[in-house]
Amino acid sequence: MDHGIGHWFKSSYSGGSGTECVEVADLAATVGVRDSTRPHGPHISVGRAAWAGFVASVEDHA
Repeated sequence: MDHGIGHWFKSSYSGGSGTECVEVADLAATVGVRDSTRPHGPHISVGRAAWAGFVASVEDHA
């Protein structure tokens, strides 16, 4: 899968210092996740339901 497709944006849960940034992107059938300090490094993609569950878990523990 080409993770360059889609608009990447910094997660609202990322730190403000610029060293703890996670970016996510809508990649058609999945959600892409990458380290914004390494945009050409490894990327992962996860199913929408898995991502929604992860975000809900983070919100519950924030």
